[in-house]
Amino acid sequence: MNANGVARQALGRYGEELAARRLTEAGMTVIARNWRCRSGEIDIVARDGDALVVCEVKTRRAGEFEHPMAAVRPGKAERLRRLAGRWLADHGGPPAGGVRIDLVGVLLPRRGAPLVEHVRGVA
Repeated sequence: MNANGVARQALGRYGEELAARRLTEAGMTVIARNWRCRSGEIDIVARDGDALVVCEVKTRRAGEFEHPMAAVRPGKAERLRRLAGRWLADHGGPPAGGVRIDLVGVLLPRRGAPLVEHVRGVA
């Protein structure tokens, strides 16, 4: 992997750490991070009461082309729904509270604290 790939990976890990902290602060319990199967990866799986939350995390530096919250388009949303189904198949089916897909966008400004935005039910 080249230097850009390593830097991007580090940026993603940092964003996921901030996202997990935000979800925990919101009263959720993180039960898995970077869960993988053949179809792809779920960044964070959490419980919110009796609901299961599949959470996509997008991290961007300020000034980059696209705001992190614009990154989940219909194709990505469909893939997240399929991955959520796969998770449920591997972990005993849907919980009583159902399944929700959330997005956490992390924007890293040149100066100052990161901006962490959590949107529930994006897909």
